Amino acid sequence: MYSDKRKELGRKGEEVALSFLKKKGYHILDKNFRCPLGELDIVAREGDQIIFIEVKTRRSSGFGPPEESLNYIKKKRLTRLALFYLTNNRLKGVCCRFDVVAIVFKKEKVEAIHLIKNAFEATF
Repeated sequence: MYSDKRKELGRKGEEVALSFLKKKGYHILDKNFRCPLGELDIVAREGDQIIFIEVKTRRSSGFGPPEESLNYIKKKRLTRLALFYLTNNRLKGVCCRFDVVAIVFKKEKVEAIHLIKNAFEATF
């Protein structure tokens, strides 16, 4: 049950993030891209850059802001996923970056949403 509630919160956060990013001018290329290495939440284009966007959602900021849950291992996994995506889509020599959309819900409503552009460097 706990897992279902977490998944539901994650899906809700991703929906909010998609709408938020579109309003910011991001062109969404892919969402929930799955491959043997895992899943990318959102892949978008802004200008000439490909952006890999991780959505972090929480019900409160009692344990710190959502973006703080991105540790070294997660960054490393996202880097490998991004490389797989670029290779799989034959996107050579494109500029790319990693953004994070951090969302906090309070009583089923968005209390805070924060876009962190270039949140971290590719991690190997």
